[in-house]
Amino acid sequence: MSAELRIERREHWHKLILNRPDKLNAANEAMLTSLIAALSDAEADRSCRALLLTGEGRGFCAGQELGASVMPGPAGPPDLGAVADLHHQFVRRLRAVPMPVVCAVNGVAAGAGASYALACDIVLAGRSAKFIQAFIKIGLVPDSGASFFLPRLIGDARARALAMLGEALDAERAEAWGLIWRVVDDAALQHEAEALTAHLSMQPTESLAAMKRMFGASSTATLDAQLDLERDEQAAAARRSDYAEGVRAFVEKRAPNFRGRT
Repeated sequence: MSAELRIERREHWHKLILNRPDKLNAANEAMLTSLIAALSDAEADRSCRALLLTGEGRGFCAGQELGASVMPGPAGPPDLGAVADLHHQFVRRLRAVPMPVVCAVNGVAAGAGASYALACDIVLAGRSAKFIQAFIKIGLVPDSGASFFLPRLIGDARARALAMLGEALDAERAEAWGLIWRVVDDAALQHEAEALTAHLSMQPTESLAAMKRMFGASSTATLDAQLDLERDEQAAAARRSDYAEGVRAFVEKRAPNFRGRT
């Protein structure tokens, strides 16, 4: 792993910390490559059952770093399609990794950085956090899934206005609009996010992974197709040991001891 990403391995979960605080954790190739590798490592670690993504310092992620590789120059325009491909690979992996991913947004989440947060399963934000679709400010268009996530989470009218105006959305309004799960005081953000991730790490992980698949499919599925998927995933869940343990715990009036990934 590069210095741009710090990984803290906790019992049953990993904390991934974007670690370029002097640049508001702006993404570059090294950071994105490390993030993708970290997701693969977590998936390969059978003891890891949840992930927490956050940023070091006063910002979550300012989006793509405007370095030499993305700047117009004498040789002509840069290949931003290739740059976007790496961001998109990370977003796809976030959505597909078979465990819940919590995001703790500290400070600004701009451009692709906002998309990283929205690609996670549960988003907490500090009270001072801001979400900014900054692309229009430099003549670009939303990427990293922004044009997919925003209209589905907050509706078409709000999504279009945020993208076209590039105005900052504060954390409390983001919560009220349904863009994120919850706002917490800045000082409590990391503690709350870690507690939530630790809780998820002790739940039936394969059922949580199935929920990710189901919610992912629902955006384009018909009702009949979604009902069929629910039937199939429910049948599969019933065959897992965590279902038997959950039922036993309910009958015995005790807390269940889920095994997670098997």
